Amino acid sequence: MLKLQTARAASLPLSLLLLRPISSPPCGSRLAFVPICKRRMSTQAQPKFAPLPTAQSESDAGASGYQFRLVSYNILAQVYVKSSSFPHSPSACLKWKARSKAVLTELKSFDADLMCIQELDEYDTFYMKNMENSGYSSIYIQRSGDKRDGCGIFYKPKSMELVQKEVIHYNDLVGKYVHADHVNDAPSNNSSPAEESSTKTDNNKRGDTNDPRVRLKRDCVGLLAAFKLNDPCDHILITANTHIYWDPEWIDVKLAQAKYLLSRVSQFEKLISNKFNCKPSVIIAGDFNSTPGDKVYNYLVSAGSECTGEAPMKLRSLYAANGGEPEFTNCTPGFTGTLDYIFLSDNSSIKPTSLLRLPRGDSADVQGGLPNFHHPSDHLPIGADFQVLSSEG
Repeated sequence: MLKLQTARAASLPLSLLLLRPISSPPCGSRLAFVPICKRRMSTQAQPKFAPLPTAQSESDAGASGYQFRLVSYNILAQVYVKSSSFPHSPSACLKWKARSKAVLTELKSFDADLMCIQELDEYDTFYMKNMENSGYSSIYIQRSGDKRDGCGIFYKPKSMELVQKEVIHYNDLVGKYVHADHVNDAPSNNSSPAEESSTKTDNNKRGDTNDPRVRLKRDCVGLLAAFKLNDPCDHILITANTHIYWDPEWIDVKLAQAKYLLSRVSQFEKLISNKFNCKPSVIIAGDFNSTPGDKVYNYLVSAGSECTGEAPMKLRSLYAANGGEPEFTNCTPGFTGTLDYIFLSDNSSIKPTSLLRLPRGDSADVQGGLPNFHHPSDHLPIGADFQVLSSEG
């Protein structure tokens, strides 16, 4: 998908460029339950990447003018799919045979050059080979302990070359624990029902949950990867993919993981800059299990502000900077809110030219909550087309 900007010349009417309201709904809002009568997974509609209003009007394309497409998606690990966790979902759409086919079809439909996937299980047995057959290479890190899911990055070798990678184990925070960093704040009302039901008892199995070292051992992981884009400038793109801990009552753990993530990304950026004598662009994507305006979200976009403990690098949220965060990215009757984000570093030499459009709360395909016959996960994918602006590689 890495190609000249003019390759996506198909334009949409102005009415379709209005992607979403600027404001997000209150955290933890609920959708009305509407029974779904369909009995089989529907053919996935082509995802709609709506051009941003400034994409055609600005003349800052630089010497390259090349584009690539990135998508981030929590696909809902099959190990978490239980009828007790999703009583609102038709049982037929929860079965692995149907879900695996639907997820694979959806992943292929994005035609993305780069995909950051969370809650990825059945990697060795299903996704790796099937995605290879569609032209993708991949890297993967499984969660620590007895967890069967993890984070994966799929990429097209014809679009980019993987030049460096690192894994993030948030359990490393146990050894780095400093008492002054411990925060035990009031809970934020956000969590995915799949994670909640599958790990609720897990919190009490490992010892005293008042001990920060016990609290920090949550088996969460992330991936760091540096890619050399196959454009004339050989621009270097750093991509981080992560899944932050889910529990809404453990905001201190989420915040500690967010801080560790940005410290690792910052170190990785310096490593790549020195090794390749370049100024890489940085994209951080994933399921942050945090809603807009909460402590984790505010920390991630805090660099350059006057708050204490600000982030080591300046980030902006892709959707927030281009019309506002989605109404929601996680959608069930018990919780509907935005948990998934794509963050860009301010010094990146890339610019978004289109955004993946998400359904609104009144859309028929999300009524009753997810997963359903239209969407195989309880999360929605987010993504964008990006254009390389600079010849600096």
